[in-house]
Parts: sequence; C-alpha cells; structure tokens
Amino acid sequence: MNILTFDIEEWFHLFDNSFTDDVSQWGNYESRIHSNMDRLFLLLEKKNQMATFFCLGWIAEKYPDIIKEITERGYEIGSHTSMHTLVYRQSAHQFREDLIRSVKTIEDITGKKVKYFRAPGFSITENNKWAFEILSGEGIEIDCSVFPAAHAYGGFPSYKVPLPSIIYYNGITIKEFPINYHTIFGKPVIYSGGGYFRLFPYALIRCWSHKSDYLMSYFHPRDFDPDQPVIEELSLSRRFKSYVGLKGAEMKFDKLLHDYDFIDIAKADTLIDWRKAPKVQL
Repeated sequence: MNILTFDIEEWFHLFDNSFTDDVSQWGNYESRIHSNMDRLFLLLEKKNQMATFFCLGWIAEKYPDIIKEITERGYEIGSHTSMHTLVYRQSAHQFREDLIRSVKTIEDITGKKVKYFRAPGFSITENNKWAFEILSGEGIEIDCSVFPAAHAYGGFPSYKVPLPSIIYYNGITIKEFPINYHTIFGKPVIYSGGGYFRLFPYALIRCWSHKSDYLMSYFHPRDFDPDQPVIEELSLSRRFKSYVGLKGAEMKFDKLLHDYDFIDIAKADTLIDWRKAPKVQL
C-alpha cells in the first residue's frame, strides 16, 4: 500500500529560524505557491494520480483559489494547522483554536468536512499526546502526524508501529497513518518524503520501498522548486536540509510515480481491515 500526500505551505515555512518562524515576516518573502502548485498538478495529471493534500489554514485564508482548485481537481484535503506552529510549542487551548480555525476555513471554501490532519514537523510527540484527544473532539478521524523514530522535532520513538494503526488515548480512538521507515543495523531510516527523499539516491529509495508493504510519502511544493531563494539567516544544518537535492527532485519524483501505484488516504482507509490493525495504547 503506497499513499501519496502533500503538505501545502509556502517555500519559506521553515523551522529553526526566527525570521521564518515569525508570522509578521512572511509578507517580506515572495510568494511561490501558485507556480509550485501548478508544477505539482502537472506532475500528477501526467499519471492521473490521486493524492491527499494537507493544507495550511493560512494558505486557505490568503489564497482560497488554491484550495478551490485542489478540490475541483478531485483531490481530498486535510488540515496542516492554521499557522504552521509546532504543536508542542502550543498549549492545548492554543492548539484547539488553531485547529478549529484551519478546519473552518477549509470547510467554508470546499463545502466538505475535513477528516484528516497532519502536524507541522510531525510535532505530536510523547509529551503532547493530548493533541489526539483534541483532534478526535474536533471531528478528525484520521491522523498522519506520528513519526515513529527520533526526529529533529521530537518524533515518537516509542510508537514502534510504522503501520496503519488505531490509537487509544484517554477514552478516544483515532486512526493513524504514521511515517514508515527502513531499518539498518537496528536503526530506523526515514526516506519517503521531504529532505530525506531529496537526500538519498533514487536507487536506494526504490530498494527500500520494494521491501515495504506500506509507504507513506509526504512532499511539499517547495521540494520540487530548485529556483527558490536561499534564506541567508538559516543555520548551516537547516540550509542543508532545506536545499539539498532540489535540482533532481522533480525527476526523482516522476520516477517514483512511474515505478509505483499510489493511492490517497480515503482509498487506503477502505482497503484496511481496521479490526485487525495494530492497536496502540498511549
């Protein structure tokens, strides 16, 4: 089962930098979301490929035409929060308000219920599991925020189930589609999206993908934009993560779509026998 997803945000929605973390600074950067979305749509259209789009509420508020085009093309839309804030930097109240705002904005544009969610930076961790309770309470049925390994923004190493599973927490249940990984010498290696996908040679990605019965991909519009400006204030490590492999990413992605059959989350949901899915008690 190979699932294709995108996190819809601007090229400057990067972490670890006071300039790009500051919402008041976002207006100082050029917008590239329309040209990057056009590139994405063309890539998907060539293969008649479906996908799930996790959209920022900020994008929906500023560019409702993008949300309209996504849904008019038949793609499903989930929430990626409103303001691209790492969940563990918010209180439970702040997270709920941000979620409600993003969901309402998207639903008002599309006229469809938002059932899916992914946290920026996969920032639901072992220390803020309360987020699952809030997601369930606000009508989210499927989450895609678990990074079941160590990660720059926390990760969830104790999850240990890189497969579609059902989370049980504080009286609620929610379906989870976590990121998958390949194990090398007992260490989990993530490779199915973002900077990881851009960093590893395609032959290696193809080899690891062949060995997995479950692949959860995650890409951003900026991942295929080699002409985006360089933000000089970024640290060397963040600059490497943000710009490595941009020139060859589109060709690599095109190969991925050619070599594998992908589905969206709605289709994956119908194919899984949830009665037999792993149960994760948090």
